[in-house]
Amino acid sequence: MLPASRADGVPADLLVAAFTTVSATCVTGLVTVDTATHWSPFGQVVIMGLIQVGGIGVMTLATLLALKVRGRLGLRTSLAAQADSHSRDLGEVRGVVGRVVGLSLVIEAVVAVALTLRFAFGYGMDPVTAAWHGIFHAVSSFNNAGFALYTDNVIAFVGDIWIIGPLCAAVILGGLGFPVLRELLRGRPVTRWSVHTRLTIWGTSTLFAVGIALFWIFESQPGGTLAGMPPVTQAVGALGGGVFPRTAGFNAVDYAAITDETEAITMVLMFIGGGSAGTAGGIKVTTFLLLAVVIWSEVRGEPDVIVGHRRISNAVQRQALAVSLLAVALVIVSTITLMILTDLPSLDVGFEAVSAFATVGLSTGITAQFPPAGQLLLMVLMFLGRVGPITVASALALNTRHRHYQFPEERPIVG
Repeated sequence: MLPASRADGVPADLLVAAFTTVSATCVTGLVTVDTATHWSPFGQVVIMGLIQVGGIGVMTLATLLALKVRGRLGLRTSLAAQADSHSRDLGEVRGVVGRVVGLSLVIEAVVAVALTLRFAFGYGMDPVTAAWHGIFHAVSSFNNAGFALYTDNVIAFVGDIWIIGPLCAAVILGGLGFPVLRELLRGRPVTRWSVHTRLTIWGTSTLFAVGIALFWIFESQPGGTLAGMPPVTQAVGALGGGVFPRTAGFNAVDYAAITDETEAITMVLMFIGGGSAGTAGGIKVTTFLLLAVVIWSEVRGEPDVIVGHRRISNAVQRQALAVSLLAVALVIVSTITLMILTDLPSLDVGFEAVSAFATVGLSTGITAQFPPAGQLLLMVLMFLGRVGPITVASALALNTRHRHYQFPEERPIVG
């Protein structure tokens, strides 16, 4: 709200400042004002800092501060950091936290250099401006935030693989999750991957392929946002259209003009989200695939759910089901509430609700048209979408109780 954060030097409105802060901290990207023109360079630096904090994780940052101030980790801080970093051993926490931060900064630095060179030599920006734009978009992309320093987001670069490519690479790496990245960096053969890594890699690859293909098919038709463009431009635009909905929030096309089919598919991709323990949102691809495997096992009459020659426990299956159903209920209730608060098109309202919950940030351009109550609800959705799934899953895992007796069995009619 400081005057220095506004481009015109006037203090920002409380709701605008709060909405932007929540969106940045929850690495969402939904905005009610134009990031490029409404905020000053100082305000944009504040936004970038919030994105970085939200991406790395509040608990990880708190652990680093505890290490810096106290020189050691207490048991409570270690337990909290262990849960946040998904490490299996308390003794690993200090090293895991350092690797999380270090890996994040390295990836962001590489992407920033690539973008800076393209901005400088491809678009004639001066070195300082090119570096600033490269750093900001590297942080925003790796942390799956989707904030951009352009009024049209990245629509102007729809056919530029040297811009869209690095952004997509950062989005993918950030969305895989730190446990997966750590396992990949160890160079283990595919046959020795953990079940979590297998589900994340297989699911992410499949959803990317399906999303890119369907986006290209529907948007290259007459009336689509890619119609009439050269094939190479269409391919790059489809790449962004398939990758960015996985909670990144950049838009290389105008989502207010996409077809209804593309909008529906994008909602599904946003809701599923990316990998666990990363910068992505949604219910997570592992949760989605676990439910798919459970259904497949039930259809085949298998007594156990098997993934990669490993049996998935009933507790994990119930956790996946609980996270998914709670997310569905939250999105449905929020969508209905937003429809009551406004007379905007129902499909667009649902798209906005899913985008907020999945911390994506894609919008058909109606965010600023919601009344204050609607914007407050979107803020709650962004916050719950960022901390909700992992909080629910952790609470369920930690609250497991073992009953030493069983009640008589009965089979109610299903279906």
